[in-house]
Amino acid sequence: MGMHNSNYKLVAIDLDDTLLDNDLRISQRVQAVIQAARQQGVQVTLATGRMFRSALPYAEQLDLNLPLITYQGALIKNSRSEEVLYHRPVPTELVRPVAEKVKSFGYHLQMYFEDQVCMEKLTTEGQAYVDLAGVKVTLVSDLIASCPEPTKILISNYEEARLDELAEVLQAEFGEQLYITKSKPYYLELLHPEATKGKALRVVADYFGIPQEAVIAIGDSFNDLDMIDYAGLGVVMGNARPEIKQHGDYVTATNEDDGVAEVIERFILHS
Repeated sequence: MGMHNSNYKLVAIDLDDTLLDNDLRISQRVQAVIQAARQQGVQVTLATGRMFRSALPYAEQLDLNLPLITYQGALIKNSRSEEVLYHRPVPTELVRPVAEKVKSFGYHLQMYFEDQVCMEKLTTEGQAYVDLAGVKVTLVSDLIASCPEPTKILISNYEEARLDELAEVLQAEFGEQLYITKSKPYYLELLHPEATKGKALRVVADYFGIPQEAVIAIGDSFNDLDMIDYAGLGVVMGNARPEIKQHGDYVTATNEDDGVAEVIERFILHS
């Protein structure tokens, strides 16, 4: 009696605007519900565009000891042992042409190398990123030389229409060779074609021997779509844009209303 044996064995949760509230915190209720699911033997991981070092404090807060999906899926690394399960950096030969194209637009550019975020100057956008991610910046004189094989390239511009215009230009030129996505309306990200949350989630599921239909993915943005499509149960947050919501199997409450807890209660704890 009272033993709810859920069919779901793995839950992958995006961080920003999903697991985290608007103050970048994990609520008490969400924490408690995640622990309850883990006590039933369910694996819970993070799937974020953030750097490993930026995701790690949240993994530690939840006491997770398993591979985390970071940098959109470019790096899967264990939160305790730091063993790397998967790394798909941006191919070296694309770094210079991409950087030169972005510089011709004059937008803020940063690259990630060896779990450091590198930029040539600390712009307004750069400072805002640092405040969000809670990491130190490595200032370099030459990004291309300093980041020969970046885990990820990020461009920021607060005028979304201009960022979308650059995205089209980059898509036309590099779309065959790179995965180009937006993690927030003002973050454009360029990655290896195999560096997606969906591909990474498949790697983690296979690592645990968990079938696709036993996986739940929870997210809110464009970069979450392929893991939402991959998962047996793809969940979109209530705070997501309408065009994201139509992709989910289920739309939960917002990140301010413990949407992650609601999903886990309904589909795993059946409470």
